[in-house]
Amino acid sequence: MRKRIAKFIFKTLLWFVGLSVLWVLLYKYVPVPYTPLMAIRSLQGDSNYVNKHDWVPLSDISQEIQLAVICAEDQRFLNHRGFDYKAIKEAYKSNKNGISLKGGSTISQQTAKNVFLWPGRSWLRKGMETYFTFLVETIWSK
Repeated sequence: MRKRIAKFIFKTLLWFVGLSVLWVLLYKYVPVPYTPLMAIRSLQGDSNYVNKHDWVPLSDISQEIQLAVICAEDQRFLNHRGFDYKAIKEAYKSNKNGISLKGGSTISQQTAKNVFLWPGRSWLRKGMETYFTFLVETIWSK
């Protein structure tokens, strides 16, 4: 019985890893059509949310705007592999001391969260975010 359960868990994990890698690989080449976040916002009936978007190739966005977004969101974007440990440490200290509720998420982490996961705060979602951030950093280019 134990062997069957272990085999089932192993196969389930193998399927999850395989499908998630294929999902991230697909979005490397195909614009993201719909995300869990889009679905949730549509279902919540938020009157301010309109599910309309037009994808624009990165080459059509000026380099100045690209740089401005990177500077505003993640100044060390080009120097880390998805996790800015310095920013995480600073956010931890700041939050621990009650100074402010500050995050240490990188552009890669925010992308993983918004493209592949649901909004919320839980250890499960954070673990999944870590996993998908690793995949995004490994499969996609910066």
